Amino acid sequence: MPVLLDRGPFGFRPFAASEHLRGKMQPDFRQDDADCINIGLVNNMSDTALETTERQILKLLDAAAGDILVRLKLFSLPDIPRTDLGQKHLSRLYYAGVDDLWNYDLDGLIVTGAEPRTPELSQEPYWNTLTAVIDWAEENTISAIWSCLAVHATVLHIDGISRHALSDKCFGIFEFPNPANHPLVNGAPSRLGIPHSRWNEVRANALESCGYTVLTKSAQAGVDMFLKQRRSLFIFFQGHPEYEAWTLLSEYRRDIGRYLRGERETYPSMPLGYFDAATTEALKAFQERALLDRREDLLTSFPTAQVAGKLTDTWRSAAKQIYGNWLLHMSAQKSRKPKFTRSAVT
Repeated sequence: MPVLLDRGPFGFRPFAASEHLRGKMQPDFRQDDADCINIGLVNNMSDTALETTERQILKLLDAAAGDILVRLKLFSLPDIPRTDLGQKHLSRLYYAGVDDLWNYDLDGLIVTGAEPRTPELSQEPYWNTLTAVIDWAEENTISAIWSCLAVHATVLHIDGISRHALSDKCFGIFEFPNPANHPLVNGAPSRLGIPHSRWNEVRANALESCGYTVLTKSAQAGVDMFLKQRRSLFIFFQGHPEYEAWTLLSEYRRDIGRYLRGERETYPSMPLGYFDAATTEALKAFQERALLDRREDLLTSFPTAQVAGKLTDTWRSAAKQIYGNWLLHMSAQKSRKPKFTRSAVT
């Protein structure tokens, strides 16, 4: 079944990448049907990553939906600083404000991270609004997925678990062997390779002492996926199963650009487990040039096309399986439980 995306006054329309409806009528979404799942995406990414994040989530849901009809509505927090370009994108894609979220009937919620602007999460301009979203999701959804910085904000808010700064960025494709036995990872490989891109972490011992179930972790990258069953099933991804094949390359090139413009002092570390040997050598040669001749226009000679053609999203089938299991969980719970009585936001 396809993903239907909210198009404002035009109603819900099939996601453009969907192949499911060619030559067919659009299926009817029935809110009380267990095979119809209503999901909200609170997209907190920076202006330059808004569209990319939408596409990644939509494509993954579209691939994972199977026989479930998914309807997706986009939301934004008013406290995330936006340029005119970002505001235009929110308007063009019919993002709803967070005030609309309080009165919207959702089965599931996905909340992305945001680029940190302050040393302490509680000092971020959107902190109070984000914690209100966390509390609302607890009372009004079957399940919610929290990604990247939203992970750290949520565990801090509900259990006082602080994140820890890393000595270097956790950046690359990391392998997580032997996932815990849980329906969320049913059918996934016994060794999961998942993209990560973060400067902070929450640790297994702190999580487990507060009743969280850690599903995947490794000595090299720490905790990957974990969850906690509250009124809503909260699922946390410190990594990014939604990433496309070239996303880490784009982030690496972006950070190199920041170095060449003098916006960061050190040359960024190369993502681990991502490039083949020949590509690694080519990128090391570019790094040597950049360290000797630090100027912004050098970025035009970065071998983007040469590198991108070799990249594959080896984690895609696992990500599809995990998201498919999430949708199946919501469908099963929706068929068993009475309809939620919506809670007011205070």
